[in-house]
Amino acid sequence: MVSFGSTTYSKRLLPLISWSHWFTFFNIIASILLSSLYLFNEASPDTLLGKFYLVVTWISHMSFLTFIGFVLLIFPLTLIYPKTRFIRGSASVVFTLGLLFLLLDAFIYTRLGYHLNASSSDQIIALIQTQIDQNSRVFWFVSVLLFISILVFQLVVSNYAWKHLRQLQKTIFARFVVMGLVTAFFISHLLHIWADANLEYDILRQDTVLPLSYPSTAKTLLTKYGMFDKADYMARKTSPLSFTDVLPTYPTLNQQCAQSKSITQSAILVLTDRLLKNQQIEQFAQRASNSKLQLSNHIDNALPKDAWFNLFYSLPSIYKRGVIEQDKKPLLFSALEANNLSTSLTIIDEKKESNTDFPAPIMSYTSLFEDISQLKDISSLVISQRLNKFTPGLHVFYFTAADHYQYELFIDALFLSQKNKTNKDIIWISSIGNKNEETSLTIKPALFILPNEQEKEITHLTSHMDIQPTLMQHWLACDIAPSTYSTGKDIVMVNNDRVIANTMDKGMMVFNKDKSVFIDQNGNFQSYSRELESPIMVSADFPLMIDGVHFIKSFALQQKSLN
Repeated sequence: MVSFGSTTYSKRLLPLISWSHWFTFFNIIASILLSSLYLFNEASPDTLLGKFYLVVTWISHMSFLTFIGFVLLIFPLTLIYPKTRFIRGSASVVFTLGLLFLLLDAFIYTRLGYHLNASSSDQIIALIQTQIDQNSRVFWFVSVLLFISILVFQLVVSNYAWKHLRQLQKTIFARFVVMGLVTAFFISHLLHIWADANLEYDILRQDTVLPLSYPSTAKTLLTKYGMFDKADYMARKTSPLSFTDVLPTYPTLNQQCAQSKSITQSAILVLTDRLLKNQQIEQFAQRASNSKLQLSNHIDNALPKDAWFNLFYSLPSIYKRGVIEQDKKPLLFSALEANNLSTSLTIIDEKKESNTDFPAPIMSYTSLFEDISQLKDISSLVISQRLNKFTPGLHVFYFTAADHYQYELFIDALFLSQKNKTNKDIIWISSIGNKNEETSLTIKPALFILPNEQEKEITHLTSHMDIQPTLMQHWLACDIAPSTYSTGKDIVMVNNDRVIANTMDKGMMVFNKDKSVFIDQNGNFQSYSRELESPIMVSADFPLMIDGVHFIKSFALQQKSLN
């Protein structure tokens, strides 16, 4: 009885295993063809060796992934339950889903620059939801059509391989194809080992093209996205991040901010170089009588020398040198000039020595202001009631090297002065600049008082780069898209999670809703724990880094598309 049962099992099993090999072979060809979508999204390698590596890696890697899918899913199922219809049907469904996921992953890669992964699930879901919102009928029609087409292909191939199994078993060409794929597999790995040892960038930059491929390095990816020079990559230098492409031209203002009536309110920015705490912002919010936006996840991740550039130009620090060399005002200041609005800068510095000895961080931006004054304390502002006599315009108060007592007292006086005004002013309260990289990774609470806006707490990420777009929209009523002159957004319209990034001399900082990460030029990832309030080491999160690169380069890409 045992012998009979074993013979019956073998008779059912052996043909199914032979069929499954051929069925997998046809799916290998299909996966290679469909995965060509990844290659179309990539620039062609520069060298002949790089092109050869791309081809052998492409065909061998996709063949390996497809075969592994068979080994892990279809083969065990065949051993456990060798029923012809069940195995053929199950295999068709499994490979249909596999090819659909391959197409989905290729779509994600062409749009976001990385493959399906858990850490960037929010961005991936948002991308898919955007496609559905734009045209749900087309999205679902294409999805269903692809599913049916691939399933029909699987059923046809399954039926063909089963009915012609004996003829297929007699063929010899498959042996040479399999030998070629195995040879390509080993050649690609040997080439990668050699490239890694010799820093052959043309090969290493292909690490992340195909799904489940080699883990790349931060420096390789930054070089690939044009934020490291290839020559510096070869030398492994720790030079500051900079664009390898030509920097975009900073835009000029046309007639987007023309006003039909005069502006009677001011925008007042009250800034300090000392870190503000949540408790202080909550106290300020309680004292304010106007509508207020309390920003509980605000970011100011620059060192003092770059923080003012981020604030006034609404761009990451990597643009600073190129934009400053163009000698153009921030669009906000051009709009102020077009509307004949005043600008003033008041620096409260207990250690000031002269009216011309300005603090270094803001020195480069004093030329933007018509009126500049430097005080040792706030007494002259409070006693003379100057806070009630501002002419409409932008007025910046910068507290440096001062204790929190003067800063808080000034804010109380400012709030008190607002009670007597018919047209309430826009007020921005926050810290500016960081003493080191560690504090750059922390969240900086801030308060934005916007009269006539709905009062609420904004828990989504905001940054100093959002201030200019918000003022342009809600104060100056400018009809201009923020993406044309900044990487920031109108704070009032921030209603979803996003990634915010900035650069420093030593690397790049990236923030999402869960964590903040610093990536240096050597590829080290360091995160900041908000619960522990201290830096922690984390594993490399390349999708998050790529999202950060997209944020930083969004202005350059926007300007490129307009030119």
